[in-house]
Amino acid sequence: MATKQEFIEIIAPIAVKLRLENSPIYPSVRIAQAMQETGGNLNAWNNLVGYKVGNGLLTPYWQGDRVSTTTWEVIGGIRYDNVPGDFRAYPTIEAGFRDQDLLFGFPRYASVRTAGSPSEQAKALQSSGYATDPSYASKLDTIIQTYGLTHFDEEVVRMLEKLQEQIVDLQNRVSSLEEQAALDVVPQWAKAAVDAAVKAALIDTPEKGSYDFYRLLTVLHRKGII
Repeated sequence: MATKQEFIEIIAPIAVKLRLENSPIYPSVRIAQAMQETGGNLNAWNNLVGYKVGNGLLTPYWQGDRVSTTTWEVIGGIRYDNVPGDFRAYPTIEAGFRDQDLLFGFPRYASVRTAGSPSEQAKALQSSGYATDPSYASKLDTIIQTYGLTHFDEEVVRMLEKLQEQIVDLQNRVSSLEEQAALDVVPQWAKAAVDAAVKAALIDTPEKGSYDFYRLLTVLHRKGII
C-alpha cells in the first residue's frame, strides 16, 4: 500500500500534464479529490474520483468496464453506509481523469470549469452535486493545505510562462530571419511579375520581399496566373 506521499507522487505528474493540456481541473484539486475519494489508496480499477457508471454511455476513455462495490452517501442530511454502487473501471489512472474531464464539460459543471482558484473549484464541485457529502469542499481544502498541493498549480503556471517565453523568442528569431532575407530592391528579373501583382492588387508593398517571394511571383506571372 502506498503512503500518502507516494500516492501524491504518482498522481501529481498526471494532474500537471492534463492541466497543461487545458484540463479545467487544478492539479491541487485533482490530487485532493483523488485522496478524498480513495483515502489515498490506489485501486485496481484506476478510478480514483468515485466516478459511477451513470448513464452508461461509452467514451473514448471508458469502454464499459465496471466494478460493483459499496460506498456511503448523505441523503436528506442523513449518512447511509454500505450503499451499493457501480463504478467505472479504466485501463489507466490517466484514462479515468480524462473521462472525468469529459463529464466536467457538461453545463451542470460550468462553475467547476470557470473557477478562479482551487478553493473556488472545490466549492463548485460540491455545489454542482458531484458528491453528496456536505463537507466535501472543506475536506478538499484541508487536504490541499495539509499537503501543500498548490505547489503543483504553481508549477503549471511556471511551465506555461516558460513556454510563452520560448514562443516569443521563436517569433523574434523568425522575424529577424525574415528581415535578413528581405531584399531592399526588387530584382530585375522579377520586376514584370511584381508590377503585374501590384496592378492586380495582390500586393501593395513590392519592396522588402524575400528571394522566394519574388521567385513565386515570377512563376505565377509566367504561367499567366497574374
